[in-house]
Amino acid sequence: MWTVRLSDAQRDALQLLIGAQGEIGPSLTGALESLELARWDDLPDAELPWDQVTTLAAQQGIGEADVVWDLAAKRSAKKRPAA
Repeated sequence: MWTVRLSDAQRDALQLLIGAQGEIGPSLTGALESLELARWDDLPDAELPWDQVTTLAAQQGIGEADVVWDLAAKRSAKKRPAA
């Protein structure tokens, strides 16, 4: 896996360069999608309760990522207005 930091202008130029290739196959389509998602990578790092995540994962025998998804789902459900 490669990591590169691009300015907005550089990212836009890469998107135009890929688009200028004419027929875009699956690899270049994936590259375009990645460039679009890359604009959100500059958000500040999330602060997660890692002690709680690690403890819950160990107790349930699941991965930390599953615990994070579960915690996120519970928080978003609390924010939804009642139907």
